[in-house]
Amino acid sequence: MGIQAQFLIIVVGIVICLTSVAFADQGTATYYAPPYIPSACYSRQDNGIMVAGASDGIWNNRAACGTNYRVKCIGAANTAPHPCKDGESVVVKIVDYCDRCNGTINLSQDAFAKISNPDIGKIRVQYDRV
Repeated sequence: MGIQAQFLIIVVGIVICLTSVAFADQGTATYYAPPYIPSACYSRQDNGIMVAGASDGIWNNRAACGTNYRVKCIGAANTAPHPCKDGESVVVKIVDYCDRCNGTINLSQDAFAKISNPDIGKIRVQYDRV
């Protein structure tokens, strides 16, 4: 493979990485405590602890069921100082519908605790489908 082809592959890889970051959505996250079953998508099937409920913006009439999202805390949704665990993100599977969670995505308490202190309750997040 020539140097020009290698260079082209590297440039395309960089563009893809930058595009995925540029298209990440932002919203808010809340959390819910265990047990995480039953769920709207999987009834009584256990899907582990890294799960979430989707609000209307993500739910899309059940199409979100089983999709995975990388979620990262980007700031406070209230007056809490320093709500984020620096650099931490979590991948969650959408297993439930959240029509009254007061956020974009309703993380399991375990997932929320990976990126923020649960005492904070609500945070601003960046999320993208993976």
